[in-house]
Amino acid sequence: MGLPRYPDDITQNAFLRDVDVILETLKTSEKGLDAHEVLLRQERCGKNVLQEAEKVSWMRLFLEKFTEPLIVLLIISAAISFAIGEVADAVGIAVAVSLVSILGFIQEYRSEKSVEALKRLAAHKCRVVREGRTLEVLAEELVPGDIVLLSTGDRVPADLRLIETVNLQIDESILTGESEASEKFTGTIEKEDTLIADRKNMAYMGTVVTNGNGKGVVIATGEMTELGKISQMIQKVEERRTPLQQKLDQLGKQLSVFGIAIVTVIFVLGAIQGMDFLELFMVAVSLAVAAIPEGLPIVVTITLALGVTRMAKRNAIVRKLPAVEALGATTVICTDKTGTLTRNEMTVRKIYTSEIIEVTGVGYDVEGDFLKDGQRIDPEKDRHLMKLLETGLLCNNSQLSEKGLIGQPTEGALLTAALKAGLEDKRGELERLEEMPFDSEKKWMAVRYRTAQGGQVFVKGATEQVLEMCARYFSEEGARSLSRKKREEILGAYSALASEALRVLALAYGDRLEDLVFLGLAGIMDPPRRGVREAIKKARQSGVKVVMITGDSKETAIAVAKSLDFFEEGSIALSGTDVDNHHLDELAGVVDRVSVFYRVSPEHKMKIVKAFRKKGHIPAMTGDGVNDAPALKIADIGVAMGRAGTDVAKEAAEMILVDDNFATIVAAIEEGKSIYNNIKNFLRFELTTSIAALSVIASSTLLRLPLPLNPIEILWINIIMDGPPAQSLGVEPLDADVMKKPPRDPKEPVVTRRMVLNVLSGALIMFLGTMGLFLWELRSGAPNPGFEKRAMTMAFTVFVLFQMFNALNCRSEEKSVFKLGFFTNRYVLLAIAGSMLMQLAVIYIPFLQFIFDTVALSARDLLLATAVASSVFLFDEVRKRVVPWS
Repeated sequence: MGLPRYPDDITQNAFLRDVDVILETLKTSEKGLDAHEVLLRQERCGKNVLQEAEKVSWMRLFLEKFTEPLIVLLIISAAISFAIGEVADAVGIAVAVSLVSILGFIQEYRSEKSVEALKRLAAHKCRVVREGRTLEVLAEELVPGDIVLLSTGDRVPADLRLIETVNLQIDESILTGESEASEKFTGTIEKEDTLIADRKNMAYMGTVVTNGNGKGVVIATGEMTELGKISQMIQKVEERRTPLQQKLDQLGKQLSVFGIAIVTVIFVLGAIQGMDFLELFMVAVSLAVAAIPEGLPIVVTITLALGVTRMAKRNAIVRKLPAVEALGATTVICTDKTGTLTRNEMTVRKIYTSEIIEVTGVGYDVEGDFLKDGQRIDPEKDRHLMKLLETGLLCNNSQLSEKGLIGQPTEGALLTAALKAGLEDKRGELERLEEMPFDSEKKWMAVRYRTAQGGQVFVKGATEQVLEMCARYFSEEGARSLSRKKREEILGAYSALASEALRVLALAYGDRLEDLVFLGLAGIMDPPRRGVREAIKKARQSGVKVVMITGDSKETAIAVAKSLDFFEEGSIALSGTDVDNHHLDELAGVVDRVSVFYRVSPEHKMKIVKAFRKKGHIPAMTGDGVNDAPALKIADIGVAMGRAGTDVAKEAAEMILVDDNFATIVAAIEEGKSIYNNIKNFLRFELTTSIAALSVIASSTLLRLPLPLNPIEILWINIIMDGPPAQSLGVEPLDADVMKKPPRDPKEPVVTRRMVLNVLSGALIMFLGTMGLFLWELRSGAPNPGFEKRAMTMAFTVFVLFQMFNALNCRSEEKSVFKLGFFTNRYVLLAIAGSMLMQLAVIYIPFLQFIFDTVALSARDLLLATAVASSVFLFDEVRKRVVPWS
């Protein structure tokens, strides 16, 4: 039909145009497009999907694993080893590099696939009119000019110009931040600068129909929608590296410089002493290998990957491995209220008739009781209560299904309360004559039915507005005149309920709107999620500040915060207006005292994140809407909602909560702290080994002694020994005390003063034990044949045994292995046993003896080596008990 790909005047200004003009411009009609035209437009306009950032191919993802500083240095070492004929060394290093790359690639690839799976679950269908017939198609198949049908519960599949509406209300909070649903009509709008929130004749992609039904013509799909435009902006926000990435980058560079410096010094000293060049070069290579903790990237990747696996079991999908660790540094959680702290299931908690009646039960579960003065009552015997509940049921458009609530949460609460009382839902049996939908001006809703008494109207709404429509009030003796005193009593009851952060609705009925009978009040609230109070307590005990961000009123927000025990004396609440009025420096100056931000739109979140970061915090920010995405992107940890979250928010976040539960965030922080401790424990183990090996080789070279460890033995120690035991440190069970410690200072280096002292003390014991035994064997064995080989085998074996005992030490930097529980990490014990078996094979199997240049040792030799090696374990156990800096 010659339709241009996207008529700019249509996509930009459809709300200014009459429906007939829109249909004519798009060359369509209310009967819809034919199949041939749909195919043509799909080819011209593409799929109705959000444009994603260019995906990194699996090959590029794999090759990127070779660009880390430690990996680059390992590749250089392998190349040098191969060049001088040390093929075994080169192969060993190549195996280590391959392990690192493959593990990192697999885990990152899997995490991205998890997100894709989540997005596939979110794929939805829509109803469309084509060639006069109503069809159900995938939303991604829509094209401009399609006629889309909307009904309650539908997610709007594209940007639409509405051409028919019946009590249509749409929740546009993901675009506008407005918590109230927008009422829609089909007329034109005259102002060109009308904001999205005020374009009442439009329906936008990603928004949700909360009431009524309608019909619209598609004017934009995919990246041309308002949702798509925001998605493109998000992709331009630069991603920040996590604290662990930054520290490991720094450590890799430091170790590289350290290794090069040591090699240079040995080269110079060796040349001055007249050492053989080839021998000198081999020593330099072995020293370089010893100086590089090649197990570090392997164990870091495995440890983080295990954290991802554990988090997946706890209802969180981590999109990027280092994000798990970064959670351990989090100092403040900025969390949404609805659906995260609370269930997002409105519940009637109290009812006022002539007295207060409490209602038990949570959410849309119809199990619950009615209580007066704490005593259970039979609601069916209370005619006043039943009439109020019946009115709430009849003046209602919501439905309960197996999938949950269809309709507005407030109406869902009234419906559930009626069903709890045993009322039958007879709305389908009664003839509905008229509905007057709620709007923000009149603040009430009314429905008229044909009943046995004739036409009767049922009303719910704001207390003051409904009271003005009432001339009488309900009593057991019959309707009575509504006196001033009774009005004051009702308003007093309203104030009492409102002070408890309940959303209060008044209910009334009658023959005419001008002469209603007042029934009472229903106090409704969104109850906290199970486990949230305990999770907040745990977070605060560990020094993590919890801040609520909500669009609700100040009173409601503070009441919920108090009920969850994180709004205390000295806490303050700031509104979105306050955020706007404060300069960033001023806001940063007060954020430590803020526990609640209320009447806040998604646009304010970015400024709040910046203020916390300016104050030195590491903030985690939750969000679900499109406008939340920039704040999720700049926060150190962006947390998107898996159920309520938009695809744009999920793409911007580091972590996705499958269950939208705040408690999962705290569990992630717990995992993050544990993972960071495990990584540090491994690092201590690795550095102790490297420094001890470096010292042994360097001192032997400088003293012109035979090398106690040859290059292949060093590689055996670094790859075989450090592999299983070190990796088992990465699966150390969660320490129950980890949440009793404050978040670590993000400026603190990975290698702290405490770690340096522990590493140096352990390395010194290993150096003295290995060299002492080596020298003793050299002196006592000379001039027997093969005495040097026997001395080297003893030195090699005792060094390996030192690592086994040190693996036990490094399970914790502070706690004795006996306090931790000797068998609580069975993987360490299995790794030690496996490593010992491999070491025995190297000593006793002839083929391996030839490769490693070893000889068989006696049982007495093994006992001696074990006794010497156990000294590092005994020393560390004493150190943990008595030395203050431990």
